Amino acid sequence: MISRRTLMTAAGAVALTSAAAHARQGAHWAPRAPMPWAIQEIYAAAWGERIITAGGLAMTPEGFHVSDRTALYDTRSDAWVEGPRLPEARHHPMIVAADGKPYALGGYRRSERGDWTSTTDIWALEEDWTPAGTMPAPQAETVGVEYAGRIHLIGGRAPHGSGDGGWNDQGDVAAHRILDPRDGRWEEAAPLPMARNSAAACVLDGVIWVAGGRTVAEGGTGRLDRYDPAADRWDTLAPIPVSPSTGRQVGGGLAMGPTRGQLVVFGGEWFGADNTSRQGGVFAETWIYDPMRDAWTEGPSMLTPRHGLAAAAVGGAVYAIGGGSVVGGGQASASVEAFSP
Repeated sequence: MISRRTLMTAAGAVALTSAAAHARQGAHWAPRAPMPWAIQEIYAAAWGERIITAGGLAMTPEGFHVSDRTALYDTRSDAWVEGPRLPEARHHPMIVAADGKPYALGGYRRSERGDWTSTTDIWALEEDWTPAGTMPAPQAETVGVEYAGRIHLIGGRAPHGSGDGGWNDQGDVAAHRILDPRDGRWEEAAPLPMARNSAAACVLDGVIWVAGGRTVAEGGTGRLDRYDPAADRWDTLAPIPVSPSTGRQVGGGLAMGPTRGQLVVFGGEWFGADNTSRQGGVFAETWIYDPMRDAWTEGPSMLTPRHGLAAAAVGGAVYAIGGGSVVGGGQASASVEAFSP
């Protein structure tokens, strides 16, 4: 019979061996358990040792599908379970954990006007998703982070004319709105210096970082903006480099997470010369930003290039979740990979 002490010693040896192997390997991507279903145009949030994502898009034999499903990933056991379904199917709902619980904010729903109908609903997950107020105005394809217990929604798109149902009915916004989930109050903060959508954001070193994104008219941007909550001020820093393999600017549909005092940016897509998915593609590159030097270096490429994917950081690793394997909405992925610095 194996004693508990022997078992613990063996487990410790395995852990040390694994840590040593990772140290020798350096920065790398490693596959993790895939999602229970393929999905793209999603966001995720770290919730303790778990990661939560909900909603999204997928192409099925029946056509364009908007999801109401919730997926929960346990980073310790490398296992997924399905959570409660959203009250209504959404794509691009912003998922942020604050005040001890996950929130789903806005996004698009399917209506008689089209598949890109803006919403302002807010739901909080307790035993089930329940109503938790409304947003002051539509703000989808935004970025959302929790800072000091409050939720920041920054940039994105909103209806810019009489229509609200098609992709082209939405225009870029620079709005920066802050929700205190404890009392439901909203306030306006300094707007994003450049209005854009489909960017990535995270918190590192007490400030909020917004990287990449795209504009409806001009496509991807590598812009990096930093927000100081104490001063309510934005600063613009070194942009994400152009992809050396494609010659295109990394921008829209990318994801980002913090690890060891640095930003890790990955994925995204580019469109063709006519600003459509024709002649476009998906980026494989990973870019690592050092705030101390205001400089980017290229890291190891993703195992599965994707755009419209979700990211969350837990335990020093940054997770890339789901996304689209081809430019546009044609092929959703269930892939999950973890980046270790």
